[in-house]
Amino acid sequence: RKMLRQGSTLSIGRRTGNHDSRICIHSRSILRSSYQRSFAKKEEKAEDAIMPASYYASKLSTGKSAGIIGMPNIGKSTLFNALTSTQIAQAANFPFCTINPNVARVAVEDERLEALAKICQSDKITKTQMEFVDIAGLIKGASTGAGLGNQFLGNIREVSVLLHVVRCFDDALITHVEESVDPVRDIETINLELLLSDIDLIERARAKKKKETSRMHSDLLDRTHQVLQEGKWASEVKMTIQEWEVFKTFRLITAKPMMYVCNVADKDGQTGNALVDSVRKHVGEKNPVFMISARIEEELVNMDLSGEKISRQELFEMEGLKESGLNKVIKASRRLLGLETFYTAGPTEARAWNIPGQTKAKDAAGYIHTDISKGFVKAEVISYDDYIRCNGEKQAKVEGKLRFEGPSYIVQDGDVVHFKHNG
Repeated sequence: RKMLRQGSTLSIGRRTGNHDSRICIHSRSILRSSYQRSFAKKEEKAEDAIMPASYYASKLSTGKSAGIIGMPNIGKSTLFNALTSTQIAQAANFPFCTINPNVARVAVEDERLEALAKICQSDKITKTQMEFVDIAGLIKGASTGAGLGNQFLGNIREVSVLLHVVRCFDDALITHVEESVDPVRDIETINLELLLSDIDLIERARAKKKKETSRMHSDLLDRTHQVLQEGKWASEVKMTIQEWEVFKTFRLITAKPMMYVCNVADKDGQTGNALVDSVRKHVGEKNPVFMISARIEEELVNMDLSGEKISRQELFEMEGLKESGLNKVIKASRRLLGLETFYTAGPTEARAWNIPGQTKAKDAAGYIHTDISKGFVKAEVISYDDYIRCNGEKQAKVEGKLRFEGPSYIVQDGDVVHFKHNG
């Protein structure tokens, strides 16, 4: 209307024998170009937005592995054994019993997948998996090579998120390298070594600057060095999304998301203790903190229940645990990795698929098979809640809950998807 008042030309016509009118506003191209300029400005603002590295790590990470770190003899390998339901990590009472990192993929328990399989009467259930890496214990001076520190720090750079295990139990039979139990001291020791290792890496990178190094790359090295020298973690370095692509190549340990896992004695598995409280107070809201009795959970998950009339969940409940601490750790690790899940479900198989957040439908199809992505036509999508409420796809269609989405649709966590494709 505003454009008409300003003199834009309007023509109205009527088809013979038809009540539909044709309206042609000659200023339509002006409106279109105005919209395009506005959209371009929004995109430009998004690209120029300054955010901390932690933001991009949580939104744009494509990582798949979680590294278990900490001091020697604090229960890392026991936790790894429990997580992976294996005994491949030698849990011995001496430092550096794990020298080469143990790697295992863990099936992720998923109640939603079980519910979908039940509705579809699926012959097969395929869960998503997570990769956990058991990395040898670090000690004071690791950043300068003490206790094979350089090798272990190199292993840490290869993982995507960190599970920092701290000892919150007393046991005279299990020695501590510092000869006393103090989880806050241990956290400060490890974190300082990680920080010093990153400072050394950045200083060496700055010393090797070449003439062809871009100004963005050079400036980012300098800003990162300044933040680290202030005792802050690289995750606090602020940057644009373009700089993030460069920053990722630095492979800094202190840029990785981290959670703390307090390993407690069996008797403290439900209530915790003063040592756990001290960790929570020290860490604050900055990082997630979980409590687990790694030894008892290792025993429960590895217990042979064949022929028994009791489920593993009932075993945990007998120990006063509503949910396995392992499941909590696995779920939290997935959140730190920024992973979401979509499902494919039918009588043959119900399957869960890991995808990074903000994944488009065409790209999600590629996780199933590259040919599906290449020949993508559309995605038939039903939200998990609608699928369960409608008791399956048939009623969901009747109620109009099945949607047809294009290649740019952002797949949501819990979506049940059927991809249509050519070829």
